[in-house]
Amino acid sequence: MGTGGEIAVVTDSTAYLPDGLAEELRISVVPLYVIMGGASGEEGVDITPDQLAAALRERRQPVSTSRPTPSAFAHTYRRCLDSGAKGVVSIHLSRELSGTWDAARLAAEDVDPSCVKVIDSRSAGMGLGFAVLAAAELARAGAELDDVVGTGVDTAAATVTLFYVDTLEFLRRGGRIGAAAAVLGTALAVKPLLHVVDGRIVALEKVRTASKAIARLAEVAVERAGGRLVDIAVQHLAAPERAEGVASVLRERIPRLRRMYTSEVGAVVGAHVGPGLIGVVVAPAPAH
Repeated sequence: MGTGGEIAVVTDSTAYLPDGLAEELRISVVPLYVIMGGASGEEGVDITPDQLAAALRERRQPVSTSRPTPSAFAHTYRRCLDSGAKGVVSIHLSRELSGTWDAARLAAEDVDPSCVKVIDSRSAGMGLGFAVLAAAELARAGAELDDVVGTGVDTAAATVTLFYVDTLEFLRRGGRIGAAAAVLGTALAVKPLLHVVDGRIVALEKVRTASKAIARLAEVAVERAGGRLVDIAVQHLAAPERAEGVASVLRERIPRLRRMYTSEVGAVVGAHVGPGLIGVVVAPAPAH
């Protein structure tokens, strides 16, 4: 990684980058762990979204998640630097949702905080992923460490993450719902639209049916895109038809769409949202 004296870019497995892009842009991905039925495995390596969705639906075994260790990050940073990178930019899932950022921060302090910089994306999924891609594209173009850091921070701050879940049960069970629980109260029969605000999951709107909620999700995404040149990701868990339906609406209704990615989230985020998730992430297209 990080050949030719470039800045190396590192992220974690909850970025759910589109297939092939991590390899193409030489992005190092450090996996989180999923614990199912007492057995721990690396996200995306040992445990697939299909296995997770089945376990959640059948409720036959508890599912939980855990962050990478600081030593896993330190090993990755040293490998990048030993391979010739002149610096490392490490961008991660919101510290409000996971201890991953903190593990990366501890590792950076251990390796060399002057050349390993850690960013909290304040999001997850492609809300994180678009910041990683923007940083990696700039790094590949030969940018300096501070510029790559700035692009990662700015892209994360300008990215909108919206999502629909069939039930709040999984978010509530995992303690990830935060302010959304207060807004929605005990009315768990409604179909919630949620968004990520400053790293936390917050209720956006309450809608009565799944079909209306998903249609409204697309409407909000179009509103947030506005007249900007944007990249869009539509992400799902065990709901590919829903995701493709939303993606086709957005292709029609967003006039300045540069790239559209449709993909399934992995087991770590999936464990906290449950099957049926539809997420839309709207990011400004890089200027360079």
